[in-house]
Amino acid sequence: MLLTGTVVVDVETTIEDGAVVTAGDRIEAVGPASDLRERFPAHEHREFDIVAPGLVGAHVHSVQSLGRGVADDAELLDWLFDHVLPMEAGLDAEGMRLAADLGYLECLASGTTTVIDHLSVHHADQAFEAARDRGIRARMGKVLMDKESPDGLEQSTEQALRDSEALIRQYHGAANGRIQYAVTPRFAVSCTEACLRGARELADRYDGVTIHTHASENEDEIAAVETETGMRNVHWLDEVGLTGEDVVLAHCVHTDEAEREVLADTGTNVTHCPSSNMKLASGIAPVEDYLSRGITVALGNDGPPCNNTLDAFTEMRQASLLAKVDDNDPTAIAAETAFEMATENGAEAAGFEKVGALREGWKADVVGLTTDNERSTPVHDPVSHLVFAAHGDDVRFTMVDGRVRYEGGEHVGIDAAAVRERAQSYAEALFAEI
Repeated sequence: MLLTGTVVVDVETTIEDGAVVTAGDRIEAVGPASDLRERFPAHEHREFDIVAPGLVGAHVHSVQSLGRGVADDAELLDWLFDHVLPMEAGLDAEGMRLAADLGYLECLASGTTTVIDHLSVHHADQAFEAARDRGIRARMGKVLMDKESPDGLEQSTEQALRDSEALIRQYHGAANGRIQYAVTPRFAVSCTEACLRGARELADRYDGVTIHTHASENEDEIAAVETETGMRNVHWLDEVGLTGEDVVLAHCVHTDEAEREVLADTGTNVTHCPSSNMKLASGIAPVEDYLSRGITVALGNDGPPCNNTLDAFTEMRQASLLAKVDDNDPTAIAAETAFEMATENGAEAAGFEKVGALREGWKADVVGLTTDNERSTPVHDPVSHLVFAAHGDDVRFTMVDGRVRYEGGEHVGIDAAAVRERAQSYAEALFAEI
């Protein structure tokens, strides 16, 4: 394909009248549109106002898509244990598949081509199948919970790790490498020391398997971990092996100086979820400080019950604005920084190479956007526009791994309206029983 428009190659490079040429699952060429039209006259052509890299949602919960709006105005642990976990416990295989389909379709329609997805304890295979069928690039894993968990979600340590290993063998590297596994403990509050150490041991047994968990999101969570272990959260995770370049910690809102040194020294990745942290009143993550230490910080939406949307453009805007208010500094988290967090930083955290920018030889994960609306007029700076003015519903085209997954308001290869109808009916019946 030949995709033309103002091409945002990466955070540093924009080509005003540019083109991206794709062949197979790769980008074959990037440059001025006039040159590439001559070089590739037979390529199928699509024209957009802006052509950009697909965004990376570096912490999402597709499983929670059926709970959008059911737990508003609640603090984290109440929100989790009173509302969200009972919902997850009530999901059967059909519910998990519907939730994953709904979540991935929302991501693809709003320009997110890659996710790090924190699933649930049971029926995780349904989400893997949905990711394979819907075509999203995903680092994902079944949740481990072996203590202080609701009925229907708590497993023995051995069973949790055994189930995870079976999924690794079945799905890690599936879809020509588009699907990768992350061993996924829920968080230290619901996982024993044996479970956390077992997660590290399991990840180390398989090449390319990583670890993804929550950390230091809420002060009550931190207090609970410290009461039990005598350590603050990040120190405890470091003690049991859950830090390092192959680890993504979601949130990290409340960390002290020593914990930040651990994150930096170990190369641990952090995912910032600004909308979720605001809605749950968890606090404001010290993102500027993390970045100044060389810590890779990505962006995530978290789950629909604590965000209500999986639109990654929202998170870029929120991350920048929240940092400016927190620091009382209009230069904090500039547009370029927010965009990099949502693209190349996210791909690095997810462990995908040559993803997150439109460069020759890189993966063909591309989105095309319209600026044909009042909110998008005029566009002086395309990166600023993408961060502060664009919405997910400006996306007109989404390509992942060289395959078109969304175009002209329609998902390719699936009846999205039927999915929404089934999801609505299932969710109504589910919450009637909880």
